[in-house]
Amino acid sequence: MKFLKLVLSYQEETSLPQWQEYADKPLAEFLAEKMGLDADLRTYITTLTLSLDGQVNTKDGLATIHRHLTSMGMFGPGFAAVYPKWGGGSEIAQVACRAGAVGGGIYMLGTGIKEVKGDGSGEEVELELSDGMVIKTKSLVRGSEEVPAGPATRVSRLIAITGSPLSSLFEATIEGAPTPAVAVVALPTGSVKIDDGIESKYPIHVIAHSSETGECPSGQSILYLSTIASPDSKALLESSVTSLLAAIDTEAAPAPKPRVLYQLYYEQQCNRDAALASDQRILSFPPPPVALTFDDAVLEPVYEAWKSVVGGEATEETLADYMVFADREGVYDDDDYE
Repeated sequence: MKFLKLVLSYQEETSLPQWQEYADKPLAEFLAEKMGLDADLRTYITTLTLSLDGQVNTKDGLATIHRHLTSMGMFGPGFAAVYPKWGGGSEIAQVACRAGAVGGGIYMLGTGIKEVKGDGSGEEVELELSDGMVIKTKSLVRGSEEVPAGPATRVSRLIAITGSPLSSLFEATIEGAPTPAVAVVALPTGSVKIDDGIESKYPIHVIAHSSETGECPSGQSILYLSTIASPDSKALLESSVTSLLAAIDTEAAPAPKPRVLYQLYYEQQCNRDAALASDQRILSFPPPPVALTFDDAVLEPVYEAWKSVVGGEATEETLADYMVFADREGVYDDDDYE
C-alpha cells in the first residue's frame, strides 16, 4: 500500500525526496532498500514495467507504473491499455497512412518503391514504384534499409498459433467489464529452464491474443513471446510456450489439450540512436524500437521529418498546425444528413 501511494503521487513535491536519490538506480534496488519489499513483490512490480531486461531504473519504472495505474478504466471498465494487432507496430503505421490520407495525401495500397534513381542531390528525387509507375518528388521519407552501426539491442521473438481458445487467460477480472481479448503473462528471470539446465537470464513476456482480435479463427489463439536475444533464447521461448500450455491444460481439464499448430521465430535489432538520418533530399527513419510499450519518443523523428519537408516555409504558425487537419469537405459532426 505504501508503494502504491507513492506511485500515484510520485511527481508531487512531497513525494520526490522518497525516490529521487534512486532515480538512476535499478527499480529493484529502490524497492528493496527504500520500500523494504521482498523478492517476490519486487519481481511482480518490476514486471509491470514490461522492461525487456528487467533492469529499468527507478525514474522510468515509477513513470511506467504510474501511467498503467492511472489509465485503469480509461478505455472502459477493466482496461488500461490498447494493444496493436499482429505482434508489432503495423497498426500504428496504418493509422499514420490513414492520417496522411485525411490530411490530403495520396495513399497507395500494396505499392512500394522498386528503385530510387539518384542520390537526392538534385532538385528532385525520381522513384520507380513496384507497379512500374515513375514519379518525382522534392523529398523522400522512408524507413531504414539497414540497421545502423553502433550499440544496439537485439530481441528474440516467437509467434505461436495454438489450437485452443485458452479461455482461462481471457477472463474478466472486474465486474461489468467485457471479456478481454488480450492477456499479458510475464515469466521472471530464472523461471524458465531448458534441458541442459540453462536458465533464462532475462524476463520472458508472453502477450496472448484471442480470436476476438480477428487475428485467428474462432477456437484458436496466438501467443507473442519476447526476450533479449542470446544463444539459448530460441530454446527458452519454445520452452516457455510448452510450460504455459501445460499450466493452462491443468487448469482447463478435461478440455482438449492445447497444442501449437504453427510457430515462427525471428530476431529484431534496434540501434539505440533513434535520430532521423538525412542525405540531401532523402530522409530515413531509424529502425522501429524493440520495446514492448510504445514510447512517445518514437514520434520525434516524424516531427523532424515533417519540419525538413516543410523547409523554409516552417513558420511558428505552420509548426502549430502539425498533425492538425482542417476539414476538407466542410462537413461537421453536428450537420444534418438527409
